[in-house]
Amino acid sequence: MKNTRILLWISIVVVIVGVIIAIRYANSGGVQKSASQAPVLGTAKIGAPAPTFQAATNHGFFDLTKADKPVFLEVFATWCPHCQRQTAVIDNLYAKYKNRVDFVAVTGSSVGMDHQSPASEEDTLTFVQTFHVQYPVAFDGSLGVAKEYLQGGYPTMVVINGKKVVTYLTSGETPYTELAAALNAAL
Repeated sequence: MKNTRILLWISIVVVIVGVIIAIRYANSGGVQKSASQAPVLGTAKIGAPAPTFQAATNHGFFDLTKADKPVFLEVFATWCPHCQRQTAVIDNLYAKYKNRVDFVAVTGSSVGMDHQSPASEEDTLTFVQTFHVQYPVAFDGSLGVAKEYLQGGYPTMVVINGKKVVTYLTSGETPYTELAAALNAAL
């Protein structure tokens, strides 16, 4: 009976120590931050002129100043599960609107898809292949586009009308119907 009590107390102490270590590890930055804890809040605002940018995508060079159609911009992270799921929604939008809207997705995190290696062009292309992305995607190692557009979470989606004014801005997974309505309003 005495040995059983000692074993029980030792087990309880081990569990408590394990919980304390797990909490300290989680609060020390050792765990990847969630998609809603993005590192940047960009300067772009609805109703304001869109900050200009250029990006070399897997479909060619994109320059906002030369875009002659509305623009759908996504700022994403390859490691972000919300961004990974959002690719199917954006692919459907791209299939419907690609002749009337310029699409461009730009990386906005310095962390790669494996949560450990740095983001890179190779990491971005792996993301495109893994999630069967059809729309233009660019790697932005300087995170310049994210500094202008990221809105507190990944993915951030922006609609810029033909006059280069931000007409829609949101972050997080967003349904097709909401994004299609934002595009229709910009056309």
